[in-house]
Amino acid sequence: MAEPIITSELVLLDADAGADAEAVIAALAQTLGATGRCTDPDELVTAALAREASSPTGLPGGLAIPHARVDSVTTASLVMARLSHKVDFGAADGPADIVFLIAAPGGAGSAHMKLLSSLARALVRPDFVAALRAAPDEAAVVELVDEAVNPPPKPAPDAAPSAAAPVPAEPATTAPAESAESAQQPVRILAVTACPTGIAHTYMAADALSLAAERAGVEFSVEPQGSSGTTPFTAAALEQADAVIFATDVGVKGRERFAGKPVIESGVKRAINSPDDMIAEAVAAAADPRARRVPAGSGAASEAADDGGSTIGLGGRLKQALLTGVSYMIPFVAAGGLLMALGFLFGGYEIANARVCVPQGLVDGDVTYPAGCLGGMNDAAFYALNNTLWNLPPGGLLQYLGAVFFAIGSLVMAFMVPVLAGYIAFAIADRPGIAPGFAAGAVSLAVGAGFIGGLIGGLFAGVVALWFTRLKLPRWAAGLMPVVIIPLCVTLIVGGIMYMFLGGPLSWLNEQMEDGLNSMSGSSKIVLGVVVGLMMCFDLGGPVNKAAYAFAVAGLGLAEAGEAQWQIMAAVMAAGMVPPLALALASTVLRPSTFTEPERENGKAAWLLGASFISEGAIPFAAADPFRVIPAMMLGGAVTGGLSMALDVQLRAPHGGVFVMFAMNGTWWKFLIALAVGTAVSAFAVVAAKQFRRADAEAAPQPIPA
Repeated sequence: MAEPIITSELVLLDADAGADAEAVIAALAQTLGATGRCTDPDELVTAALAREASSPTGLPGGLAIPHARVDSVTTASLVMARLSHKVDFGAADGPADIVFLIAAPGGAGSAHMKLLSSLARALVRPDFVAALRAAPDEAAVVELVDEAVNPPPKPAPDAAPSAAAPVPAEPATTAPAESAESAQQPVRILAVTACPTGIAHTYMAADALSLAAERAGVEFSVEPQGSSGTTPFTAAALEQADAVIFATDVGVKGRERFAGKPVIESGVKRAINSPDDMIAEAVAAAADPRARRVPAGSGAASEAADDGGSTIGLGGRLKQALLTGVSYMIPFVAAGGLLMALGFLFGGYEIANARVCVPQGLVDGDVTYPAGCLGGMNDAAFYALNNTLWNLPPGGLLQYLGAVFFAIGSLVMAFMVPVLAGYIAFAIADRPGIAPGFAAGAVSLAVGAGFIGGLIGGLFAGVVALWFTRLKLPRWAAGLMPVVIIPLCVTLIVGGIMYMFLGGPLSWLNEQMEDGLNSMSGSSKIVLGVVVGLMMCFDLGGPVNKAAYAFAVAGLGLAEAGEAQWQIMAAVMAAGMVPPLALALASTVLRPSTFTEPERENGKAAWLLGASFISEGAIPFAAADPFRVIPAMMLGGAVTGGLSMALDVQLRAPHGGVFVMFAMNGTWWKFLIALAVGTAVSAFAVVAAKQFRRADAEAAPQPIPA
């Protein structure tokens, strides 16, 4: 028989589990570990805190549902605490006194996930929450939770469903039957809910909207796209729907099914906090012929509108589009840049030298090359094209391997701007924007507009493609839109405007940027290093960090990349390594007692993460104490960035940390100096900052013993 999802040993009533969310989560995880259901409570705490950092789990009404899925959890479980002192979990209406830690195994099956999602859905019912607060003992809590996650059998088809029943994926069967004498047909609304983990918020939003729809008297059906499986809407339900709600923090699966339907969009938490408002907005959109609609042929992004249909503003959508382009670009940059760095390692820095135009029958050492003018290529491309393992260049095998690595890396890096532009356009117009976006990026390279041209061209292509998707065409032409009309017309429009109007100004702007970088010296260079250092440490892999990184790799990918670009790349990488290394130093060497046990364990892993240039290794620390950790990290990052620029450190690889020191043009020892100084500054700063709360921490009650 399967183990129950909760037992009396997993319930803490009227407990003082600590002064903050981290302490409460740690106490609940230790309680789970004491029952043998989790072999590594620290891993569970780390994963739950990472989830808190991405989106707080506090809910209206004094509830919180921290949750995580890790391999160390052996059985899907709930640990519940009714707190004697409320703790802030980020809810808008204040701290929480009812906390459920939802712990799922890494490979949790659908049955387990359905149990966990049932609990999440029950938490939107006021009667269930009130019963938890009034429960006299642990056994009563277990009974309440068991009834919620294992509801009684469904009533007969002609009986009315209970509020606790799972939300059906089909339109409700209790709507008034159609007849000639029937009143006006109620509005039919479909909804999709989805959160990143698919454990809790997905189903709570689904039930909150369902209850709100019941109160409003509308016909409603919801498709929770969560971990316990998804039952898609039928074709009939899609056809009959008057409006659709997307309450998601991630992409909607099968968004194109809803093409043409009036749409209301928001994050998943708005559906939990304000479900009645969303239902009312959907009802209004269904009756408004000017309402914002899901674009035809769109599977992801949708246009911004000023009708209130979406809570994401124009600025937010532009940021999403730019970050989408950068996120798709980074794998090309990392792969191409590291291959180029390996080319330097094997073939020497001369491998990148440009070759002059050569006459027919060139003899280079003992090797005779074929006829033709070979100008315009570097040594790497020349040797990769004209040599083989059986016909090595003058430098031998290592030079040939270096040439091949560098040639491949150069080709991959050449995709950087087209990929950036293509996926910016994709984020705006979805698939119809990809081809015009790539074309805009290619034209940007052709006219010399570079990275800036790619940004502007991608945005332009996305907007034009999106406009085309909204055109009302005859049915016979609609099928040609995504494969013929949009790629042809939008590519022609965007490419033509880039060549005829935007190419010159953007090329000039790009040249000015290159000239400005190459002319930097003294204090101006150091200031730039300080700025990129601050950006790299501000949000540890977030949008600001990505913007600084994109700026650096864009310069690295310029055709005429030189010392200025290599110096910026070195400053960015060194500063990005500071947070995890500094926190590793502080938590494992300088003052371990200042940090919690999970943080000390994270500190051990952060050594390797920092050495590998993975700034995200500092996120668990920042999530637990952002107002002390992040300023301390920014201080060290600024010192490292400025010092790196002052010492003229150069780096030709876009990633790799200490493992690509061979690509530092002999300046690796300066790189280590800048990194060590900034790491020490941040480590001492964070230890000093944490002393301000030491007295409070010592006075605070300790987590409940397991």
